[in-house]
Amino acid sequence: MTPKQFMEEARTLQETLVSDRRYLHAHAETGFDLKETLAYVKKKLQDMGYDPIECGKAGLTALAGGKKAGKVFMIRGDMDALPIQEEADVDFRAENGNMHACGHDFHTTMMLGAAKLLKEHEDEIEGTVKLMFQPAEEIFEGSRDMIEAGLLKHPDVDAALMIHVTAAMPLSAGTVVVSAPGVSAPAADYFEIRVQGKGCHGSMPNTGVDPLNAAAHILLALQEISARELSMDDRAVLTVGTMHAGVAANVIPDTVVMGGSIRTYDEEIRCFMKERMEQIAVCTAQAFRAEAKVTFGSGCPTLKNDQELSLCTEKYVKELLEPGKAFSVADLNALSEGKKSTKSAGSEDFAYVSQKVPAIMLALAAGQPEKGYIYPQHHPKVTFDEEILASGSAVYAYTAMRWLEEHR
Repeated sequence: MTPKQFMEEARTLQETLVSDRRYLHAHAETGFDLKETLAYVKKKLQDMGYDPIECGKAGLTALAGGKKAGKVFMIRGDMDALPIQEEADVDFRAENGNMHACGHDFHTTMMLGAAKLLKEHEDEIEGTVKLMFQPAEEIFEGSRDMIEAGLLKHPDVDAALMIHVTAAMPLSAGTVVVSAPGVSAPAADYFEIRVQGKGCHGSMPNTGVDPLNAAAHILLALQEISARELSMDDRAVLTVGTMHAGVAANVIPDTVVMGGSIRTYDEEIRCFMKERMEQIAVCTAQAFRAEAKVTFGSGCPTLKNDQELSLCTEKYVKELLEPGKAFSVADLNALSEGKKSTKSAGSEDFAYVSQKVPAIMLALAAGQPEKGYIYPQHHPKVTFDEEILASGSAVYAYTAMRWLEEHR
């Protein structure tokens, strides 16, 4: 079957894919709590002839091929949504306080489309394709949980691929960008800083210890890490996104709780920033007679793209897609030379897989601003172009089959 015929076959699934996507979107669930999503995906896979296997707290795997000896190529789709009240102007929006504002309903749907294509061509698969349906990507816990439950074993995975849709991108819908070798997504760490003072009446601040004052100075001091302790080449972002304290305007509270995240492209910089954050928070609080404690919660390492797999994948998607619909990062940089960069610094917990086996991350453009897709990922009004569902399904399946064919 030619790449053109493969794509035409994928397009025959479009109506079903739209239906699947809208069901998943309307029943958005978060973290590991994916009861309806899992039931839907499992039933769809069983109807295709698969025997899906539970993996970890809320993951599923399934195998396609295996009729011919060969290697194992894994494709990943994440299933979880965000705890956001949806405001998008669509008829199928979620009404349960959750929202697929990052496009994971697209990923799950395209994986189902890929599963259908792989099942139809199972006799042609030169090895095995493992399907990974993952929970809890948004909290950076699902991938690691599935790995600990044996994801990369039985059979052992030789290479892996993920796709992420991108909203409000200045590329035509369905355009694929293949990550360059090396790091494409930074490590992420969430943190909490708890500043302990001594509450008192606002009219007598001398009788207490003001944790808000200490927290304000900590907030400002943390920015000095990037401004004065890292070089221009040390790409890193530190964000304090929440600060909670007090209930009354005339009362100094006991405690302030700050929350935020750091993003780094280098593990040494990651460790350095975490160490300095603790030193700055503790010592700054002490300067104002308060105490501070920094706690790091969930996070993930950097996502590494394998050099050989990046080159192979670029070749496969350019075979499959029409001219002007597939680019490497180098291609894209050449086209956008002189323009302001809009590169995302979003992290991705597929990074845990990339630390274990050769892996590649693809971006799939899912709506141009000039066509009305103006809101970014994680916005309560974000929408995505359903036109891309068939091509995304084809990219998943075709890339897996071509890699296995060339690596027998």
